[in-house]
Amino acid sequence: MLRIHFTADDLARVRFAPRPAPLQELHAALATAVVPRPGPPLLGRWRGRVLRALPAAAGPLADLVPAGRPPSFLDVLGDTLPDAFERIRATAPALVRSELEKVYGAGAGPAPRWIQGLHAGEEASWQTVGRAQRAAYETVLAPVWARVQDLHREEFARHALAVAEHGVAAALTALAPGSRLHAGVWEWPGPPSREVELTGRGLVLLPTFHHPSGPLLQDLPGRPVVLTYPAGPALPPAPDTTPAPPDEPPPPVLGRTRTALLHLLATPHTTTTLARALNVSNATASAHTAALRAAGLVATRRTGRSVTHERTALGTLMTEASGPTPGA
Repeated sequence: MLRIHFTADDLARVRFAPRPAPLQELHAALATAVVPRPGPPLLGRWRGRVLRALPAAAGPLADLVPAGRPPSFLDVLGDTLPDAFERIRATAPALVRSELEKVYGAGAGPAPRWIQGLHAGEEASWQTVGRAQRAAYETVLAPVWARVQDLHREEFARHALAVAEHGVAAALTALAPGSRLHAGVWEWPGPPSREVELTGRGLVLLPTFHHPSGPLLQDLPGRPVVLTYPAGPALPPAPDTTPAPPDEPPPPVLGRTRTALLHLLATPHTTTTLARALNVSNATASAHTAALRAAGLVATRRTGRSVTHERTALGTLMTEASGPTPGA
């Protein structure tokens, strides 16, 4: 059982990652692909496709986890892959050396030449890491990244509503069926078996859509603890290769058009002015606002024959989480 110990300060410092972290999501996807776990037949097919598609350039990533445990310096958050890699590259050399010595401890066998170079701080070895991460990302995540972003926004909105309606404790336990928060300790059933003391550092919640079983924990000294928890469907997302017909209302997720619409609603708009700004029909703009209104992100006010839309407080929170206007 995983037991996370909160202080009063920690409960006040629980926050939800506003955007998905591509490197963390990539690590979750690779762990799911490489480590066999029970699951539906479609999960096995996904694993097979991923492992067959991975290019040789991604191979060095396997050298970093010879016994299934990656070095801790790979556990970083970043809004983009280059940002995440810069954070990895900024790791103190002493930590890089000690972590590589741990993962290549007893029974791991001799380290490949490029790993020895990484241990020595050679720039060529760091370039090998960067190339491997980019190659794996382009194969595994790039085709589904837009879907991951949509799923993350849905999860963000769901959590924000749960906190607003039921409080932090109820929102936390809703993330993991069977978990409970009692006497300042959040207990997750099942593995990993671990005691984690937050000691005022706070907790960052990060959903993953590629790791269907159990939480992943990043617990580094002096930093907030990051809990990556399984969310969304039981299967990794698949790329949507079927274009929607013109003027057909899109599925009820916060995609590019709805994100742009929320940004426009920093000031009130009518359906007609929204349609013009988004270059869609009035019917499509109306369908988007209806979906966002049902999610509590938009409020609509009718005055006579005029209909005006504006963002709710939760809608504003979502726009801040989603970053700049798409295409800007």
